[in-house]
Amino acid sequence: MRTWKLLTMATAAVAVTATAAVYANTTADPGPANTWTTAWAVPMQQPSIGFEPNWSLTGFADQTVRQVIRVTGGGTAARITLSNRYGPGDLRIAAATIGRTEDGARVHPDTLRPLRFGGAEAVTVAAGQQVTSDSAELRLAPFESATITLHLAEQTGPATFHAQGYASTFRAAGNRVADPDGAAFTEATHSWYYLSDLEMTGSTSTAGTIAAFGDSITDGFGSDNDADNRYPDALAERLAAAGTPRTVLNAGIGGNMIRSDSAWFGESGLHRFDRDVLAKSGVRTVIVFGGLNDIGFSEVDLPTYKPNPRVTVEQLIEGHRDLIARAHRAGLTVVGATLLPMKGAEYYNDTSAAKIRAFNEWLRTSGEYDAVVDFHAAVADPADPEKLNAAFDSGDHKHPNAAGYAAMAAAFDLATL
Repeated sequence: MRTWKLLTMATAAVAVTATAAVYANTTADPGPANTWTTAWAVPMQQPSIGFEPNWSLTGFADQTVRQVIRVTGGGTAARITLSNRYGPGDLRIAAATIGRTEDGARVHPDTLRPLRFGGAEAVTVAAGQQVTSDSAELRLAPFESATITLHLAEQTGPATFHAQGYASTFRAAGNRVADPDGAAFTEATHSWYYLSDLEMTGSTSTAGTIAAFGDSITDGFGSDNDADNRYPDALAERLAAAGTPRTVLNAGIGGNMIRSDSAWFGESGLHRFDRDVLAKSGVRTVIVFGGLNDIGFSEVDLPTYKPNPRVTVEQLIEGHRDLIARAHRAGLTVVGATLLPMKGAEYYNDTSAAKIRAFNEWLRTSGEYDAVVDFHAAVADPADPEKLNAAFDSGDHKHPNAAGYAAMAAAFDLATL
């Protein structure tokens, strides 16, 4: 992970209590098929400086935020969930719309629909809580994009967000939620704000959703902005091409660790697994890919990589066993992924290399996962398995590029999913 400047966080993590008193809308219209499945989701993070400029620390005031997301599962009606998990106070959504994306910040005019919350145009989301909208008619095919637009009329304070979106989010002054044109949206970042889920109903698909859980290599560091070529995207496309389409959710956070919480890199995998995987409607399979940062952060002394306790292979394995057990209790198939080579990266040394080898040997041979995907073998340099293949290296010697992410997606035996 690239080094960030150390900043004091504006807010601390807030536990979410899912009760009717704190959810602004717990009885949203279930839609025409009476079954909701998550078509897109992203983990929420504390506001912070990111890998590139974002608006999370300053928040918004009398501005409209327009966010574009690509679904891997379609349907005939949609609803969204907005999160104020890390907000310093109440979040007021003055108005919101949804529509099918045309290009950039432009929306197909005949698809633009208002979003209501318990029948109301506006909604207040208490600090630490979330809200789900009512159903809105919107026909989306798999791999089409939806545009969600929020008017934030009042000062929000620091914004709950997802740092590494690799997709353009746009901003305009005033209230532009009903404007299908993109001309007013003159600012952009590559993060997502408040938007944690889009669910669809009306799909004829009966295949279960796959959640890809991990760190920046799942999140897509090294992929191309607005190109949807992270490994979970490539996996969804491969499944569709094979005639076995399934929704694939990206539950990665850049810098995330299995065992340690971080102000920059999110709550640990152990702390967020239930929220970011098990709570998502329709999920039947989870791919667990994590541990490189647990191993590597302790090998460098940088403020970005704090906390960085020295994690043994045995401790990392215990963390994975915990996730396996929770997934199995929820009735999910759980697939383990080997850690990638990283020779030449800033936290590669003999100690970290030996831990990666030992962890990967356990994962390949223990039989504790229902299936294993060998990402390491898929992207390693044939002449030196400690290194990423140069054709797959984004440039930092640990994150793949788009070609590397495609190679990772190609490594799956689709039958095991």
